[in-house]
Amino acid sequence: MALELPPLPYDAKALEPYMSANTLGFHHGKHHAAYVTNYNNLVKDTPFADRPLEAVIREIAGDSSKQALFNNGAQVWNHTFFWNCMKPNGGGRPGGDLARRIDSDLGGFEKFAEAFKNAAVTQFGSGWAWLVLDGGKLAITKTANADNPLPRNQKPLLTCDVWEHAYYLDYQNRRPDFVQAFLDHLVNWDFVEKNLG
Repeated sequence: MALELPPLPYDAKALEPYMSANTLGFHHGKHHAAYVTNYNNLVKDTPFADRPLEAVIREIAGDSSKQALFNNGAQVWNHTFFWNCMKPNGGGRPGGDLARRIDSDLGGFEKFAEAFKNAAVTQFGSGWAWLVLDGGKLAITKTANADNPLPRNQKPLLTCDVWEHAYYLDYQNRRPDFVQAFLDHLVNWDFVEKNLG
């Protein structure tokens, strides 16, 4: 069963002015779509063709002979997850159990925001910043290129894409401004809370 490019969970203009329709058009319609096409071509007529994407990512992580398959499969997963991490009029502070967990595990929202932004900004080159559940506690991590927390048995809760194509059309080289806008105006805390549950 071939993977399909999932539709965005909102209109392409819905995240403006913090993420433009132009950025989403290229990012979703070109980059994400290419990863889907490449993955389908790579798994065709192989034992991976009918396997769930998450299972394939976990199984082949670290296998240099399957690096292209991992890169494209993980990028399909990462992007689908990333779109759901955002919503119109998002950002700000979470509530409920998630807010309590951020207080107890990460020292409060300000410390979380500072650490998450630092992970995103200091990821050298392309990659991702993550809020994960690791051994029952919240943690912040970052991964390079297509890598993600799944092979580490961490549960992803939130991610921010810091590949240049995620922000360059809107922010040029100002990655810190993009990450701040993501936290202040775009994060879908309802989705993060659902992942925690």
